Amino acid sequence: MAQWTAFAGLTVVVLVLLLVLSHLTQTSFSSSSDADSPAGDTTETDNGLEAFDAPQATRDGDADEFSERSSPVTDRSDAGTRHDRHDQPDRGDSNGDGRVDTPENAEPSTGDDGSSSRNDRSIRTDDGHRHPGHAELDPDDLSTGLLLANVAASQGLFLVVLLGAILFTAIPASALGIEFSLVYLTSGLALGTGAGIALYAANELGAAFAERVGFDHDEQLRSMLAPDTTGGWLTLLLVVLPIIAVFEELLFRGALIGVFATGFDMSPWLLAVVSSVAFALGHGMQGSVGVAVTGALGFVLAAVFIATGSLLVVIVAHYLINALEFVVHEGLELEWATRRSVSNRESE
Repeated sequence: MAQWTAFAGLTVVVLVLLLVLSHLTQTSFSSSSDADSPAGDTTETDNGLEAFDAPQATRDGDADEFSERSSPVTDRSDAGTRHDRHDQPDRGDSNGDGRVDTPENAEPSTGDDGSSSRNDRSIRTDDGHRHPGHAELDPDDLSTGLLLANVAASQGLFLVVLLGAILFTAIPASALGIEFSLVYLTSGLALGTGAGIALYAANELGAAFAERVGFDHDEQLRSMLAPDTTGGWLTLLLVVLPIIAVFEELLFRGALIGVFATGFDMSPWLLAVVSSVAFALGHGMQGSVGVAVTGALGFVLAAVFIATGSLLVVIVAHYLINALEFVVHEGLELEWATRRSVSNRESE
């Protein structure tokens, strides 16, 4: 019993870490999207300068100073022109809130390396220091290769930890739904292929129905991971997606259902519900529809695992679902289950 308890504890730790990582990623991407929206903390003026959404009193007090920066030349009797300010660096200009605008706290138009200050998302506080208050993770700044490497590394690390837990606690392969025979291999590949194609079609129809009745399906992550080169596609299909399929099925089906049912004599169908909920929560980046569809898909995969007793079947099915989604939507740019094309979707 000790080995089962130890493995269960390690499995729960891996699951919690995975869900926390998923939540942090979703929060970072959501914060970046909010910052890029028109109602965000910054606005861009006609001359390309960014105006931070400061408190109203500060905006009112600095209105004249902002107007001065926004126009090439402005006559001001109390402070002089911008040209005079550069000629006399020791001369401070009083703005509307009584604060002296000196070269120390004045916001430069360019940095030390000659780059424009509009790319600097840090803010200056009253103590005269700059703080990265607006430096959020911007998905557009991350290359597809970097995203694929990040996914492969994180999922691969979790997979190694889980495999290490299996070896350390000496969990029998049969409890995970693994056998070492030719029959197991051939039947697993055949059943997994059929189940993968069928579940892919059902997954597409479910997502399309949800969209037609007014629910949003966020496809941002899939679009960001879609490669632009042949090498990128080979990496995605032969490295990244296999790692994802093996790890997630080993965790959500093999460990949470197979091991817990065998070691603790729990109902596999109750475990199927629990694992499906956890599986759905780990895919929060896909939006509300994505979470619901993924949860349903997870339960079907759990049912297939319980019925066949084979981890290989659900690994193959899981891989094919992901691979077909990428190839059909991002590679071939087909939206066969909906009335919208990819170009129309991107133009909305």
